[in-house]
Amino acid sequence: MLDSKNLLRRKKSIKRELLAQNRDWIDKKIAVLGGSTTNEVVDQIELQLLFHGIRAEFYQSEYNRFYEDAVFGNELLDEFKPDVIYIHTNWRNILQFEDLQTEFDLFKSAWLALKEKFHCPIIQNNFDRPNYRLLGNRDVWDSKARTNFIFRLNSMLYEFAQSTEDFYINDIDYLSAEFGLSRWQSSSYWHLYKYAMNLEAIPLVAKSVADIIKSIYGKNKKLIALDLDGTLWHGIIGEDGVDGIEIGNETPSGQLHLEFQKYLKDLQSIGIIFSVNSKNNLPNALAGLNHPDGILKPEDFVSIKANWNSKDRNLVETSEELSLGLDSFVFVDDTEFEREIVRENLPMVSVPEFESAEDFLPMLDRSGFFEVTRISKEDLNRTEQYKIKQQAENFRTQFKNYDEYLSSLQMVAEIKKFEPMYFSRITQLVNKTNQFNLTTKRFTESEIRTMAEDPNFICLQGRLKDRFGDYGIVSLIIGHILGDEVSIELFLMSCRVLNRRFEDRMMETFFDEVKSRNVTAIIGKYFPTKKNSMVKDLYSKFGFEKVFEDEEKSEWIKKF
Repeated sequence: MLDSKNLLRRKKSIKRELLAQNRDWIDKKIAVLGGSTTNEVVDQIELQLLFHGIRAEFYQSEYNRFYEDAVFGNELLDEFKPDVIYIHTNWRNILQFEDLQTEFDLFKSAWLALKEKFHCPIIQNNFDRPNYRLLGNRDVWDSKARTNFIFRLNSMLYEFAQSTEDFYINDIDYLSAEFGLSRWQSSSYWHLYKYAMNLEAIPLVAKSVADIIKSIYGKNKKLIALDLDGTLWHGIIGEDGVDGIEIGNETPSGQLHLEFQKYLKDLQSIGIIFSVNSKNNLPNALAGLNHPDGILKPEDFVSIKANWNSKDRNLVETSEELSLGLDSFVFVDDTEFEREIVRENLPMVSVPEFESAEDFLPMLDRSGFFEVTRISKEDLNRTEQYKIKQQAENFRTQFKNYDEYLSSLQMVAEIKKFEPMYFSRITQLVNKTNQFNLTTKRFTESEIRTMAEDPNFICLQGRLKDRFGDYGIVSLIIGHILGDEVSIELFLMSCRVLNRRFEDRMMETFFDEVKSRNVTAIIGKYFPTKKNSMVKDLYSKFGFEKVFEDEEKSEWIKKF
C-alpha cells in the first residue's frame, strides 16, 4: 500500500535518491491548474513521476484561478507550453447546484480553450461527494439534492471523455471512497490551508494522476510473471497432486484463488500477458494449469518456466525470449524469500509485497501498473501475437540458412501512410518502443493526428503478416520536410518482428516517398539510450554518412 506519511515526511530525500539514479529520463512539462492549494499536490506528483522515470517541470496556477488561466489565458502558462495539463478541482469548485448544463458548460469551456491552445492531454478530476447529506438517503436520488447533482455532473464528464481525444478523468470520487470519505473531507485542511482533501490523501491523488501520465507516455507494465503453488492455487502440487490443490468453489481458499485467476483473465482481455515462473516439474505445472476448475490454462501464458532454476534467472530468460524489457515485468509470488531475491538481483522488475493471498487482487488492482489510457485492437490480441512470435522462432530451428528461413515465413508487408483508425496503436508504439527506436521521441495521439494531416510530414506505418499470423502495425517512420531536406523525427520497430529485415522495406518505401517530394537530402538523428544500442549504426546500412557525433547524439545525411 502507498506509504503516505513517509512520502510526505521524506519527499526531499526521496526526490534526491530518485534523481541520483542513472536512468533514461523522459522530461515533461506539467501544468497544474487548481481550484484549491496545489503546492503539496505538485510535490507528490513530481515524486510519483520520478518513480516512473519521468522528470517533470511544473507550472501552477494561482489559487482557484484554473478557469481564468484556461479561458482568458496567462502569459506565463503560454510561455511554459505544457505537455500535459492537470485540472485539480473538487466539489467545492462547483459554483451552483441548480442548472446542470450551465455548470458543465463552464468546465467544458475551460477544456476546449486549453485544447485549442496547447493540443496536449488534459486530466480532469471528477467530483467527490460533499461532506454532508442535507436530505440523508434521499440526497442520492432527489434531482434537487447535491449528491444527485454531482453524480449527474460526473456522468457528463464521462461522456465528454469518451468522445474527446486526449482527455482523461482522474477518479477522485473512487479515491475518496477508498481512503474513507469521513477522513477525506477534512474541514481543518480546507479552512486552514485550502487543501481540497486530507493531507495524507494527497499522495494517493498524486499517484493516480502520475499513473495516467506514465500510461500516456508508455510506462505501463506489460507482463505478469506468476508463481503457481500458493499463488494461482492453494497447496503444493508436487506433494498434494492435482486432486489435492485448492482452486474452485469447494473451499474458501479455492474461491480466493479462483477469484484471483478471474481477475487475471480480465487483465489479459486488455492486453496484459502472463508467464509462469515456478519451482516445479513441468508435468506437474501443466497438470495444475489444466485443473478443471481453474480459469487460466497453459495457452494463456506466453512462457512457462517450471524448473528448479533461480527465479531471477528464469525472468531474464523470459525477457530475452520475448525481446521484452525487464522493466515491463511484474513478479507475483507468495514467498517472501523469492520476492527478495528478485528485488535484489533485478531491481528493474516490479515486485509487489503481499501478506497473504487475499492481497493479490487488491494490490495489483491499486498498483497502477496497468493504467489504461487507450486500448487498441493489438492490445486485445497481445497474448496471441507473442505466441505467433514464439512459433516463428521455434520454426527457425529447422533451418541452417537464415535466408531460407525468412523465405519460408511467407512474409507480407503492408506499408501505408498513417490511417486514422490506427492512431491509437501508432501512439502506443511511439510511447512503448525502446529497443529499435532511433530518436525515442514521444508523441500524444493529438500530435500524431496533427502530423498525419500536415503535408510537410511523411508518416508511414508498416504492417507485417507471415505464415503464422498477423502482427499488426509494427513499424513507423515520421519525416519532417524542411525546405529541400527531410528530417527523420521517428523510426521505430516493434521487438516482435526484429531480425525480419522489415526495416529495409520501411526505409525503401520512405526513400520512394521522399523522392516524390523533390527532396535532395535526408537528415537522420540517433539519440543513444540504455536500450537502443542495437540501432546505433543503422543509418550506415542505408547509405547515410555520419556528419556529427557526441555523447548525446549522432547525425547522418543521405543525399540524392
